[in-house]
Amino acid sequence: MGTQAAGGASSLAVAEEARSAIEAARREGRELTETEQAIAGVEASTAEEAEARMIVLAGADPGPGDRRRMLINLGPNHPSTHGVLRLIVELDGEVVRDLHPVTGYLHTGIEKQCENKTYWQSVTLVTRMDYLSTFFNIHAYSMAVERLAGIDVPPRAEYLRIILSELNRITSHLVWLGTSGLELGAMTVFFYCIREREKALDLFEMISGERMNHRFFWPGGCAEDMPEGFEAAVRRFIDRMPERIDEYEGMLTSNPIWIERNRGVGVMSAEDLINLGVTGPVLRAAGVDLDRRKLSPYSGYEHFDFQVPLGAAGDSYDRYLVRIAEMRESVRIIGQALDGLPEGPVITQDRKYALPPRGELATSMESLIHHFKLVTEGYKVPAGEAYATVESPRGELGCYVVADGGPKPMRVHMRDPSFVNLQATRPMAKDRYLADLIAIIGSLDGVMGGVDR
Repeated sequence: MGTQAAGGASSLAVAEEARSAIEAARREGRELTETEQAIAGVEASTAEEAEARMIVLAGADPGPGDRRRMLINLGPNHPSTHGVLRLIVELDGEVVRDLHPVTGYLHTGIEKQCENKTYWQSVTLVTRMDYLSTFFNIHAYSMAVERLAGIDVPPRAEYLRIILSELNRITSHLVWLGTSGLELGAMTVFFYCIREREKALDLFEMISGERMNHRFFWPGGCAEDMPEGFEAAVRRFIDRMPERIDEYEGMLTSNPIWIERNRGVGVMSAEDLINLGVTGPVLRAAGVDLDRRKLSPYSGYEHFDFQVPLGAAGDSYDRYLVRIAEMRESVRIIGQALDGLPEGPVITQDRKYALPPRGELATSMESLIHHFKLVTEGYKVPAGEAYATVESPRGELGCYVVADGGPKPMRVHMRDPSFVNLQATRPMAKDRYLADLIAIIGSLDGVMGGVDR
């Protein structure tokens, strides 16, 4: 085999961009950034090393029987990257020899924006990060603020949070299953999953007024109690859901094409996953029993009887089985929460942090003034720092909040599992077929809104 090249300037998709990055680094007298290294398609830290490697890759024309490696862009507009994710892929025929994720195409600056908003207003921002797990975003943020301010959440509010979070887990897994099936040729399962997801979104709209990006969890509890008919609607949904999950499994679990496309694909050991900080179904599919709802229960999860599904092989097929089982467990948790739902308020009774009851606004000027000041000026939180975690559909979602004693957070930072889990893409895909890369990306279930927040 002769020189393996990335192709000449006419065939190298990012050649001009790579040269621009190298020239900028040399002009500014600095090393290449990680993204610039990826764009250049090389493993080099300086402009000189990068240029030398590019000269080697773009060397003499190959002789008879030789072939060049190709450097191609997968994304950021490719439907199988599950969002605006750009992957710079080095291909040897159809085999992935190297891969570099490039993020930032959906950057929203939400964490920075929170520093300019009150604790009250920031709830609206954090819902929009991982847009498939909005209840989990605001749950983690609310818990962090509650720990800073010493706010007690009523038991009924905690149970409502669990019900809606588990419904959200189901809807998120339905999007993952439907889109992953569609990418691998199982078109029917996509329509089946969207059918159930729409029913769940009807429930979200019924209780919060919104189908996505809900502002329903607040520091101190929930915005409202369940409306009339909501409990009955949820029970109808969870009564029907096990049969629907059986339908999904009937189409996929023993399907030889589905097994061929997923079993043995994207394998990583538990040790390697832990070293990368990977959490959620991806880690549990490798046999690691790590679930925040069991390890450090929050919102009353310690009172519920449920299992943590585990895999063994750590491949795409086991990730599928784990998420399927998680939907079944979520149905169980919702049923238990409805059966044991406590009576009482759904928001803290500390008027320093809670809005006055709506009925008081028409009869009490003090309540009206207090309502106005809370919404416009916000409430002050004692100086300190707090970190709160929840178990989102993608893994450990953490929120770190620093308070300086004012009405606005000094710093808000989210540990989004999609961002951390994205690191596993490269080692999983190296030396696999390009077709396997599509299955691997889907099995990681990343949401770019959370990555680029």
